[in-house]
Amino acid sequence: MKRQAVLFGAEPTPCQALIHEAALRTEVGGPEAARSQLRHLLDMSERDHITIQAIPFKAGAVPGSGQSIYYAYGPVPELDTVHLDQSHGLAFLDAETQLQNYRTLFSRIEEVALSPADTRNLIHHVSQHL
Repeated sequence: MKRQAVLFGAEPTPCQALIHEAALRTEVGGPEAARSQLRHLLDMSERDHITIQAIPFKAGAVPGSGQSIYYAYGPVPELDTVHLDQSHGLAFLDAETQLQNYRTLFSRIEEVALSPADTRNLIHHVSQHL
């Protein structure tokens, strides 16, 4: 509940999600569970402070795809943190060089990602064809 308050409180924190099309098409828990998850993404994408963009298959090989990367940032860039989910556990990165590398990575991903509106269309299409 405390984590949800960050997104749904009186002054929600902006959130941007870059999701590979492969993740949208993976049926974890079967088609009905996948449809429910996709509907949730569509609902969240309608909130003003949440931006969801899909990385389409047609973008080709995209560095960083295949792993979960969370980039937490704020008004003081020196306090930014990257959180990586890896098979051997979590890794937190906060060195300036590492942060700059991930800023560059996210900029490149944003360049090939679909717009939020096109992402909603893709999510809707995928959910209809499960």
